[in-house]
Amino acid sequence: MGKHSISVSSHRQPVGAGTAVSGTRSAANRTVSQRSVATTPPAALTAPPAFAGRAPVARRRSSGVLPLLASFATAALVLVIVVDPYSGTYANAALPAQWETNQESQTLNVAQDAAAASFNRDGFEITDPPPPPPVVAPAAASGGSSSSGGSAAAPAAGTPDPGSAKATALQMVTDRGWDDAQYNCLVSLWNKESGWNMYASNKSSGAYGIPQSLPGSKMASAGADWATNAATQITWGLGYISGRYQTPCGAWTHSQAVGWY
Repeated sequence: MGKHSISVSSHRQPVGAGTAVSGTRSAANRTVSQRSVATTPPAALTAPPAFAGRAPVARRRSSGVLPLLASFATAALVLVIVVDPYSGTYANAALPAQWETNQESQTLNVAQDAAAASFNRDGFEITDPPPPPPVVAPAAASGGSSSSGGSAAAPAAGTPDPGSAKATALQMVTDRGWDDAQYNCLVSLWNKESGWNMYASNKSSGAYGIPQSLPGSKMASAGADWATNAATQITWGLGYISGRYQTPCGAWTHSQAVGWY
């Protein structure tokens, strides 16, 4: 139903003549106004005023989709915390049920006509190891015996340096008919007494020279140069040994027993 509007123009009339006409128009105007109000739709009465140049905004009603999505997200977070998401990727160490049962073991069947392997061992004989060679005692020094009734061997002295006191002594020992064993005993004896030093002097006893003559002046019987000549000292020393112990090995044995000769 459209809205009808009637435009009524009124003119003031002087009171009196136009009173009836004015009353009739007023009644007609009220009737038109009531029709206009009755024919106006309810939406027109409640609609907000429209603004020029702006389109009306359509209102959207809220739905239940967002709360539902929030519930699903919360549930997924709880499941991730409670259940390990990588548990399915780990290897399962448990054996399958069929592996745990006793399975039939493998067997190897050998033909009965197969040749049996035989083993032959060579003969052997157990023998005892040979006994060690007997220890040979060094030969006793020749050339007589000492006052103690025996002689002792000395280690080999070796070949002396030419021109040395030992070389002079070796020559004198050979001239007396003594062998190398006697020379070895002489070298060991005088190594112990003086170290073959012609100037060796014992301050406590007064012994002097290579043979450690006591006193040193006794060697003057062999030469006036007894204090500085090794040959003079050796000559006297060999004479003393020969007269008292018969051989150098006799003197060496006595020295080993009592500490002096």
